[in-house]
Amino acid sequence: MALIGGEIRLDRSHDGRVANLTLSHGRFNIITMETRRLMAERFAEIDADRQIQVVVIRAEGEHFTSGGDIRGFMEVEPYELTDLGQDVTAPARSPKPVITAVDGYCFGVGFEMALSTDIRLATTRTQFALPEMRLGMMPGSGGTQRLARLIGLSRAKYHVLTASRISAQQALDWGLVASVSEDAEALADEVERVVQTLLGYSAIALRTAKEVLDRGVDAPLATGVELERKSYAMLRSTHDFAEGVAAFDDKRAPTFEGR
Repeated sequence: MALIGGEIRLDRSHDGRVANLTLSHGRFNIITMETRRLMAERFAEIDADRQIQVVVIRAEGEHFTSGGDIRGFMEVEPYELTDLGQDVTAPARSPKPVITAVDGYCFGVGFEMALSTDIRLATTRTQFALPEMRLGMMPGSGGTQRLARLIGLSRAKYHVLTASRISAQQALDWGLVASVSEDAEALADEVERVVQTLLGYSAIALRTAKEVLDRGVDAPLATGVELERKSYAMLRSTHDFAEGVAAFDDKRAPTFEGR
């Protein structure tokens, strides 16, 4: 029988400017079809809230997630899986920067979800994997494509086809994660450091830079550069850029308003 349940708690911190999503479903935080839908619903709420500037995804318990509800897939008709991954990878479509704090296992669909976020932070005991090949299956929520773009085609082929795990140090060396902390407590401190950094910047500049990076990276270089130039020109007209220049001249911290 397919697993049901699984919670993704949403709470706000930093005067409502940070949305915190916490996966909660037992020791291994197994992601069910219900959990997938809940992720999409949470991001729909987050994206509609203009006060939220940064999103952080964490997990409760010993591991970030061991992956999806394997037996549950046999109770879903094949045609129902054609849009698989549109829900759990909602972070990729969010206009806000999304940070994932990963401790312990980050396997299968959980890894695919993390790949769809902007900044991944890990601990020394973190392990990443796309183990679907062990089941006679392959990743189906963007894992093959996002992993290849992040670590290169050759490495991605190896880890997808052999279902081998990626250690925290490998992930750091390959640019898959931005930092590796000693333990969960140090990871929490690192998350807070990055959050505070992002909160100090203009929300409209962050949103625009994320879009240019995401859309430009797969386009021809000339197209990506043109997108960058036009976006740069657009930001020139914003209140926040004028405030940033004024603050620079006045030798003070800027007060950005996201416009």
